[in-house]
Amino acid sequence: MLKETIITKEAPKAIGPYSQAIKVGNVVYTSGQLPIYPETGEMPDNIEEQTRVSLENLKKVVEAAGASLQQVIKTTVFLSDMSHFAAMNHVYGEFFTDNYPARSAIEVARLPKDAMIEIEAIAMI
Repeated sequence: MLKETIITKEAPKAIGPYSQAIKVGNVVYTSGQLPIYPETGEMPDNIEEQTRVSLENLKKVVEAAGASLQQVIKTTVFLSDMSHFAAMNHVYGEFFTDNYPARSAIEVARLPKDAMIEIEAIAMI
């Protein structure tokens, strides 16, 4: 089975030696999506907007691979502070409204660019 590199200008470019996503067969594995506006490279300054931007970026990467958020089967949410969980969860619920994917939420010491959140996913096509 061949692996296909997924790249879209609709989401921020990778900030290191990795791909936005990899597609193997009918499975898409995304890299963590930071809350960076692709047009400006800037980040919002609150957890609600950072969550929204991360999920919009995730959506664009998943769509570039030929899937949709409805086909996401697993997400991992990395938070810089678990006290942001409720606010993140509220915004997350705007993107995943039913048939929810499995999810892990993990507090980490620090994220790239000092983001408050990073979200990765696995999707089926």
